[in-house]
Order: sequence, then structure tokens, then C-alpha cells
Amino acid sequence: MSPMTDVLVTEGLNKSFGKLEVTRNVSIALPQGARHALIGPNGAGKTTLINLITGQIRPDSGRIALDGEEVTGLAPYARVKRGLTRTFQINTLFPDLAPIEAVTLAVCERDGKAGQFWRRLPAHADAIDEAFAILTQLGLADVAMRTTRHLPYGQQRLLEIALALATRPRVLLLDEPAAGVPKDESAALFAVISALPQDISVLFIEHDMDIVFKFASRIIVLVSGAVLLEADPETVRNDPRVREVYLGQGHHG
Repeated sequence: MSPMTDVLVTEGLNKSFGKLEVTRNVSIALPQGARHALIGPNGAGKTTLINLITGQIRPDSGRIALDGEEVTGLAPYARVKRGLTRTFQINTLFPDLAPIEAVTLAVCERDGKAGQFWRRLPAHADAIDEAFAILTQLGLADVAMRTTRHLPYGQQRLLEIALALATRPRVLLLDEPAAGVPKDESAALFAVISALPQDISVLFIEHDMDIVFKFASRIIVLVSGAVLLEADPETVRNDPRVREVYLGQGHHG
């Protein structure tokens, strides 16, 4: 597969809730290895778009393709099995597990072995090894045995990504991965995201424009449910329409 191949494509996605149009004719393409940001003012429809792509909600019209195959009608778990994964806040899911337990469970779940997970932990040596390798990749090896609820927010966000990586994603969707993370830790968090293997394409929502301009190779600007602009960071930074609707607000939250 060439580096320019689009792994994820949406074409003409539309979604309304009653009379409110939350997604309007959204077409985007994510190449292999992409590190793309999705930005826009509050209420622009960013999370709705992620929910459409992952199957949490169905579009009224339009299509979604992964590796050239349409997935628009597939359930969320079926999309995950094909390599389309998003992060969820880990602290609400596994607060009392250690990272090594949570990620090993996710690996076993992927391989259809989660049912025997607790009874036969020694039998899952391969899954434990894979889980530890993922944690090491994200800089979490030193806290692998610590209870999740006691981890700093930045490490909890990294653990969410570790859980997502356990599904062996081709496309990783991150909805504000730095939420709740102190500003001085968020750059380190995104440095890890940026360094993920190039066979993983990343689309992330982020409000802090310093982070976006530093780590995104391309930026998609969403306004009122529609794509206003998709371009490189410098073009987005200098676009007067973006300045008016978003950057000019001078907010980072």
C-alpha cells in the first residue's frame, strides 16, 4: 500500500437531529500514516462526526469507507475488528485495574479469549507480553502495575490509547485526548501520539491550537457541521475565515 493511499474516506455525510443539521455534506480523506486534526468552535459537530465514523450513530445519507470497503452499515464492534478504533475515557471503564490488566484484557477480547481471562491468567502469557509491549511503547512500563485511578491524567489518557492500540487499529480517532491534562503534559502526550507507527492513521480533536499547529500535518476546520477548510497548518493559520470563526476567539479551551 503506497503512503498516499487513503485508509479512511467519508463522502457526503449528512446528519440531522430534528430540524438541526449537525453534519452537512462532510467529505474527508485520511491517508496512511496521517496525523490530522479536526478543529472548530463548540457546536461545530466534531464529536458527531467521530460518532458517525465509528458507527455510534448512523448518517442520514453519505458513505464511509475503510481501505476502500464501505463500512457505513456496520456496527461499531465490526468496524473495530476492521481496524477503526476510537478512545474512550479509561477512568470510567477500568478504574480499579492496573494498566497491564486492562490492556491484557483488551488483547484477550480482541482474540476472543476474554471469557477465560480471569480463570487462566498464566495461559495468557502472549497477551501479557503484547500488553506490556504496548505500555512500553507509550512510556507506561513503569506504572504497569499501579491502579489506574491513581495515575495522573496524562498517563490515564495514554492508557486509553494503549487500550485502543490493543485492537490493532489502522485508524485511530482521538476525541480531545488531552482533556483534563495539565498544559505542560499535553505536549508530551501528543509527542507520543505523533510517534505512533506509520501504519496507524490518526485523526484527533483538539482545542489547543498550539498543540494542533505543532503536531498536525493537516487540519480540517469544521463550522456548523460543514468543512470550511482542509489544509496544511500554515494555510489554516493564515486563512481569514478561520481567524474570524475560530482563531480570532483567542481561546484555547
